[in-house]
Amino acid sequence: MFDFAKARQVRVALAALGLTAALAATQAARADAVSDILNYTGADRQKVIEEGARKEGSLMFYSALTVDQGLRAEVDAFMKKYPFMKVEYWRGTEIQIVQKTLAEQRANNVQVDIIESVGVAASMARANAILPFKSPYTDAIPARYQDSRGLSAASRLNFFGIAYNTKLVPPGTQPKTFDDLLDPKWKGKLAWLEDSISGAILFVTNLLITRGEAATDEYLKKLQAQNIVSFNGSARTLVNRVIEGEYLIAVNIFLHHPVISATEGAPAGAQAMEPVPSISGSLVIPKGVKHPYAAMLFMDFFVSKDGQEVMRDAQYFPVLDSVKPLKQLEPITPGLVGLKESYLSDQTLIDNQRKAEALYKKYFR
Repeated sequence: MFDFAKARQVRVALAALGLTAALAATQAARADAVSDILNYTGADRQKVIEEGARKEGSLMFYSALTVDQGLRAEVDAFMKKYPFMKVEYWRGTEIQIVQKTLAEQRANNVQVDIIESVGVAASMARANAILPFKSPYTDAIPARYQDSRGLSAASRLNFFGIAYNTKLVPPGTQPKTFDDLLDPKWKGKLAWLEDSISGAILFVTNLLITRGEAATDEYLKKLQAQNIVSFNGSARTLVNRVIEGEYLIAVNIFLHHPVISATEGAPAGAQAMEPVPSISGSLVIPKGVKHPYAAMLFMDFFVSKDGQEVMRDAQYFPVLDSVKPLKQLEPITPGLVGLKESYLSDQTLIDNQRKAEALYKKYFR
């Protein structure tokens, strides 16, 4: 006897398979189209990108930039140049940005079109969550700061050292070298960022690159005895806590933060330690991007001379040699004051992340 119910189940199953295959084909075709947009290098590229962005009309930007310092300034400058674009933004730490973006990708509902943050490229490349792209504007970025994989573009430079309270640590008595941090007089008076690739993990990574694993292990064993506080918050908040006197010294902090505070009258000092660890903020484009033309137009603007001048005026370090930092930041710019720099690329961070995390957990958790 013919089983009509079973036959219907088979037809439904075959139809579902057909729809799944069609959906997969559509998604693959769109992915190819997006890749073509992100990597277009024709002579009419500027015209093509602008016309595409005009049709898209909007852009969602996630960034760890301070809203009132750099984020809003960059967005406003972009919309002034391209008044047909509407840009929305969301600000979070690099960890929050990565978590939010990956959650959107898992839900197949990506809202963000372009991301900018310190450390985000390393984390998202490791998760295979970003797309390669090409922009002629990245050619002007010094070679040492370029990503050979084409997965990210340097957006701003960051140099790291210590921030200290100048009322509690008179200038001239602050630690000036990494080994100075081991002095017993600093026991219980140090703090660093815990849940951030730009905090303790970056500190450990820099030691691994410059001293080797054995010497780094020995150094961290000694640093453990200093009872360094692991702070769970933003870098800017930690510097504020130093200014308030809760901690005397913040270790591996963005050097421009205390300098900016000092110009506003706060008791904040900055000290670079050789080799000065540095990383760049990065611009990346997530898989699932909905507005690829707009993302590339914003990418081009951010790394161009116009976009980098916005970064400079917002008291960040530009990535272009043609755009010098503000005078007040020159004393903490390694290349301008003869200090040795230890640049840690996204790939270096990826290659050493597990080892650095293991050493951190070994001594500080």
